[in-house]
Amino acid sequence: MNESIHLDNLYIALVEPSTTQFHIIRDHLKNLGVVNIAHFENGTAALSEMLNDQPDLVISAMHLPDMTGTDFVALIRDSDVLREVSFILISSETSFQYIEPIRQAGVIAILPKPFEASQLEQALVATLDFIDADPLNLDTQEIEALSVLIVDDSKLARQHIRKTLTAIGFVNITEAADGREAVAEIKNQYFDLIVTDYHMPVMDGCELVKYIRTNSSQPSVPILMVTSEDNENQLAAIEQAGVSAICGKPFEVSRIRKLIRKIVQ
Repeated sequence: MNESIHLDNLYIALVEPSTTQFHIIRDHLKNLGVVNIAHFENGTAALSEMLNDQPDLVISAMHLPDMTGTDFVALIRDSDVLREVSFILISSETSFQYIEPIRQAGVIAILPKPFEASQLEQALVATLDFIDADPLNLDTQEIEALSVLIVDDSKLARQHIRKTLTAIGFVNITEAADGREAVAEIKNQYFDLIVTDYHMPVMDGCELVKYIRTNSSQPSVPILMVTSEDNENQLAAIEQAGVSAICGKPFEVSRIRKLIRKIVQ
């Protein structure tokens, strides 16, 4: 657990090729009390410096001179040094091929361009909560004793969910890359909580939930669906399958904490 961190000692790497946009974002950050800001115009320069001086948070545009924001966050997550650095994207990009990998990579927030000052403030508060998360206190159980299964075909997404769960106190965590792997784990071990993605190959999240509720030996286990799905019909199908709660990607630690507390107890 890190020592308590606040906005005035948060170190941010701001990667933005546009001078105008840099000044806009920097001024918003300063108005919120952030003073430690390093500016980079491209991803290569940012990565080089960040390896020597690791930031608490990266705020990046989508379209950089040398790479996309999607490429940039993937390089960060592939680095042993930078893997757990928090990331916020600020972009007007809406293309699925760009945005979905960033959602899967485990980011704090995706803000529009232009954004409201309140949106940036909320993202920074979520960052502080992620870096210095309060443990989840349960009235009837010790969180360290609970066993959790994370199911997601994205390794980056599993890493992000694991880090979040670890930060709020979970210790016994098992991972599965799709629904079929999850079924094998469920047959061999009892779980107190299952956190699963929706879109997965072989056996998706909805099929997994249906299996757990109707064919498994632990049909009442709490299931949290963490998904970027926004189609109302698909979400309705997920609810009908029997999930305990649904949370969108990207998610805030505070929301995950509240949902887990509610469904576990």
